[in-house]
Amino acid sequence: MHKILVEGIKVYAYHGCLEEEGRIGANYLVDVVMKTDFSLAAQTDDLTKTIDYVVVYEIIKRQMAIRSKLIEQVGQRIVDELKGAFQSIQELEVKVTKLNPPMNGNVERVSIVISA
Repeated sequence: MHKILVEGIKVYAYHGCLEEEGRIGANYLVDVVMKTDFSLAAQTDDLTKTIDYVVVYEIIKRQMAIRSKLIEQVGQRIVDELKGAFQSIQELEVKVTKLNPPMNGNVERVSIVISA
């Protein structure tokens, strides 16, 4: 069994329940862990036999660009599209982190994690 991790994807997006979050936006980080079998890719050096990181990034970028009130919804959309794009994913974990959330307190980040 193998894992592919794409970590620290930095995105500026406009998610949140507050109206100003939709106008001002915020910084986000997305991390993805994909459990798969890339034995054939390792043997053949063939990109088509594994998960293309560029496609993973493009899926995340596209889903993060669609405004949602909740990062929970954004995370689920990312999970759904990744699983649809890569049938070889056996297990998947997506973490979406909002940096410096607008809260009445000193909070560095909030995150959601979806395992599928």
